[in-house]
Amino acid sequence: HWGIEQQMDILAARLNIDPLEFRRINAIREGRLTGYGGPMHGATLVDTLDAVKVKSGWLQPKPTPSAPHKVVGRGVACMYKAPSMPPNAQSSAIVKFNEDGTVHILTTAMEIGQGSLTALAQIAAEELGIPVGQVQVLQPDTDYSPFEWQTAASRISYSAGNAVLRAAQDAKRQLLTVAAQIFGVDSSAVSIEDGFAFPTYEPGRKLPVADMAMGYLLPHGAIGGPVIGRGSFIPAGITGLDEETGQGERPAVFYTFGTQVADIEVDTQTGEIKVLKVTAAYEVGKVINPEMCKAQVQGGIVQGLGSALYEKLVLEKGVPRNSDFVDYKIPVATDTPEMDITLLETSPQPDGPFGVKGIAEPTMVPTAPAIANALYDALGIRIMDLPLTAEKVLAALRDKNKD
Repeated sequence: HWGIEQQMDILAARLNIDPLEFRRINAIREGRLTGYGGPMHGATLVDTLDAVKVKSGWLQPKPTPSAPHKVVGRGVACMYKAPSMPPNAQSSAIVKFNEDGTVHILTTAMEIGQGSLTALAQIAAEELGIPVGQVQVLQPDTDYSPFEWQTAASRISYSAGNAVLRAAQDAKRQLLTVAAQIFGVDSSAVSIEDGFAFPTYEPGRKLPVADMAMGYLLPHGAIGGPVIGRGSFIPAGITGLDEETGQGERPAVFYTFGTQVADIEVDTQTGEIKVLKVTAAYEVGKVINPEMCKAQVQGGIVQGLGSALYEKLVLEKGVPRNSDFVDYKIPVATDTPEMDITLLETSPQPDGPFGVKGIAEPTMVPTAPAIANALYDALGIRIMDLPLTAEKVLAALRDKNKD
């Protein structure tokens, strides 16, 4: 995308078309053929372009430079990404009720900062009809937790989420069966909300789920038993790609689309780039946890900022020469720009838990090319290799002035 999105701006300039409008004209639409030959599905790139156009004030005047020797620029970049996984990537989960009515979820999906375990707990709580505070996802351990293909590919909320949802549905069926016998009704006439089961037509007649989770004693004997639900998931209808031609009908389960606009200020005396604001819009199918989802986008933008401006691994005969954070620079808090994030739910994923798509890796993809396009907007220079250091900016300015 670093190369593709700069190329889009170059083409737009040659055609004298606004770069955001150029992307809108050429954005892939629903049903259009992709590079692998199959039809695009869930195409929402235009929605993200429209959102950032409004939120960034794309057509409004840019910020005023903070000093006479500084200039400002505004750039845009898009992305779309599918979870990269084989057609048979598996997920599984166990939902186990405890004596006090709390729930433990066993899964081998890992928490690596993306907040997925919170999402899994929310998915289970929503399906079971109990408060999310009563649900805990246990620390994965392959000695006892069920199989998970990998924590990778921005797929955990989707794949492991589906396994957890199915395990919760299995557990809920067991609860409804017990409740139906207690209330003397069909299980289809029982509801569970806020940790209580009740006949749907008689909501005042409540029974705590905790009273049924280990079984229930009736005058004629006990019914039910410890409730343990199990669920597994493999995406259906994924075809993979032909090894010779690279073609296939549907190698990916979904696509996450996003657009970012970067406002920057460049010091023409030092070459330093300061990112003032990043406006981002992502279409994520269904937002499970809005604050955590926005935080993930914020984290991705900061990661993208690192690759855009600071991060470079220096190798000498294959040996890293800057293997610590003194010489390998990463963004710090004072480098973090203002961020305006929009989460769209335009196209819920049909086979995702409650419509979920992935949002992890896509959050950092457009940041660097958006900054590069903003640099061109500010100074009319293009730097083709990362990162965009002050030294490179000054060198490009000198070359431009020579011309």
